[in-house]
Amino acid sequence: MERKWRRLDEPGLEVFRITPEHDGLRAVSTVVHAGAEAFGISYVWLLDREWRTRRLDLRLSSPAQREMTIERAPEGWLIDGREHPELAVCDEIDLSGTPFCNSLAMRLLKGKGELTALYVNLPSLQFLPSRQRYEVSSGNRWRYIDLGVAKGFEADLEIDADGLISRYEGLFEAIG
Repeated sequence: MERKWRRLDEPGLEVFRITPEHDGLRAVSTVVHAGAEAFGISYVWLLDREWRTRRLDLRLSSPAQREMTIERAPEGWLIDGREHPELAVCDEIDLSGTPFCNSLAMRLLKGKGELTALYVNLPSLQFLPSRQRYEVSSGNRWRYIDLGVAKGFEADLEIDADGLISRYEGLFEAIG
């Protein structure tokens, strides 16, 4: 599957492709954000068959070059090979700058519920746990409610037949 998402709030574009592998899925993407805090990043996101993160490799190309690897471990998460006990409560990754991560949370919750995300801010690559709620509004519409990092932020999300975001109120929409 291939998708392109454009930013609605500032200039930006993501070119995304997800392909099956023998033990899950591989998502590869490039994001160019030309807004007030411009950045470019590419990622390779490895998922298991249930669409749960196994590993996320990030390569920030601007404003400065930097790489980061996040891996699921038996007791939580490793970042660049180091344990972070404060992240053990995190169920899934929320990478700012892409709507793809919302699809992972919605698949995990399968309807209504809350989770703690390992929130990764772009372009700083700072990370911390953040509580989130997702609720199904109708067949392909969800409501996202941030209870953590951006507490009070809410948005309607629409998903396509593949379970990927087609529209994220005020932030992203699928194109092409």
